[in-house]
Amino acid sequence: MSAQIRKTLITIETTLVEGGRAAPSPLKLIAAAAVLKNPWAGRGFVEDLKPEIHVVAPELGALLTGMILDAAGGAENVEGYGKAAVVGLEGELEHANALIHTLRFGNHYRQALAAKTYLAFTNVRGAANCPVMIPLMDKNDEGRRSHYQTIHFSIPDAPAADEIVVALGASTGGRPHHRIGDRYQDLKDLGHDVSNPAAV
Repeated sequence: MSAQIRKTLITIETTLVEGGRAAPSPLKLIAAAAVLKNPWAGRGFVEDLKPEIHVVAPELGALLTGMILDAAGGAENVEGYGKAAVVGLEGELEHANALIHTLRFGNHYRQALAAKTYLAFTNVRGAANCPVMIPLMDKNDEGRRSHYQTIHFSIPDAPAADEIVVALGASTGGRPHHRIGDRYQDLKDLGHDVSNPAAV
């Protein structure tokens, strides 16, 4: 593997009760993360990031997608998805962006799920134990608010100053007892069109 990966991590959170009421079915939030050496660390300002993107991003996309599917028990069990990256303090925010904002990374996950929506994301710079937050949305319907969720975790020793944490997230369903409707009802109530939600 060309990416210098120090370790990987899987977290699975299972919600059984929400709001004092049993969930209709257990909800799993799954995160798969890789801690890797920042391929641009120690090189000063690098003008062209593409060579490393083309080598490292596909490997990460394939690795993390496989980890998610194994933990979820198959693509058919994943309803919501997202991605995140945290670059260590010696790196640029652009380094975090570089590895996740490329189809060479995201399409591994998107194609495995036969998903239609874009991957919601966060990308920040932080020290070890920095919170990693992965926003999720429905893989096929960005207006389905029941699936707006966030996976939140941290890795005590990562990222080091010269590392990047790259992560994918998944949910096996929407929030238990969701009661805020979808954006389509709002649009209907406001008399706005789906293609122009702000009516501008």
